[in-house]
Amino acid sequence: MSEDKGKRFLELVDEQNNLQWGIVAELAKLAKSDWKSPELKAKLESQIQRHEEITRELGGLDSL
Repeated sequence: MSEDKGKRFLELVDEQNNLQWGIVAELAKLAKSDWKSPELKAKLESQIQRHEEITRELGGLDSL
């Protein structure tokens, strides 16, 4: 893996880790709201979408 790919890999893993903790926090808040908060649901959906994007990009780094 080139230096640039290695650096990008670490950046993505760091962002993905932060997102995972954020997702857990939002799920806890949403559960406490009796699953009735549209704002929390929207934020969670956005975080999950970004997590999926990062996962796809991480998978594609090997093919570069």
